[in-house]
Amino acid sequence: MKEQIYTIPVTEAVDKITSEGICTCPMCTLYEKLENDELNLILGASMMEPDIRIKTNKEGFCRKHFDMMLGMKNKLGLALMMESHIDQVRKSIFPKDGIFGPKNKCESSIKPLTEHNSSCYICSRVDFHLTKMAETVVFLWNTEEEFAKKFANIPYFCLEHYRLLLQTGLNKLPKNKQNEFYTAISDIEKKYIDSLYDDVSWFCKKFDYRYADEPWGNAKDSVERAVKTLS
Repeated sequence: MKEQIYTIPVTEAVDKITSEGICTCPMCTLYEKLENDELNLILGASMMEPDIRIKTNKEGFCRKHFDMMLGMKNKLGLALMMESHIDQVRKSIFPKDGIFGPKNKCESSIKPLTEHNSSCYICSRVDFHLTKMAETVVFLWNTEEEFAKKFANIPYFCLEHYRLLLQTGLNKLPKNKQNEFYTAISDIEKKYIDSLYDDVSWFCKKFDYRYADEPWGNAKDSVERAVKTLS
């Protein structure tokens, strides 16, 4: 099956997280790997490929990935991509003059500007592969008992990837397995969200003088963990 293409990175991520007791979302770990791989490719081997350049000219990049590329070493590679991308942008957002130009230049400029602000070559590539990896997670959970056991020891999922996995289970699993998958994943998530709530609540209470001398427990980094989970 096509999901097997992504089996190695998925199993490696789950194995590392569960064996080393790392408290992170496995899909976030996969996302970061995909993101770094795509950034290295676009400023490396893929930079001058004509078909890739056509796509980057059209889609551009979001602010986050522009900033990440600016922090990398190959600024010349980025400049070369920007040269052709800016040329395409200026052609698309400034309407033609004369009898062949649009009647309403404001209206004709809004669509390409909207498209420009809502697309990113890196985001689209990462999202495509992450969707396939989510399908692989569901596929392995449904077909390999050993993976399902390791899956049960995952600490949590960020809410975005929790949604992604639930949606993938709904789309890819037979109906008689969907509730079982929901139970497996929601048990993990509810346990973590409940503990996160308790930790954040305790963090708040620690600023009350009545609790000043009480131990922090796991609350010190609870706000950072909450942001990471919710976003």
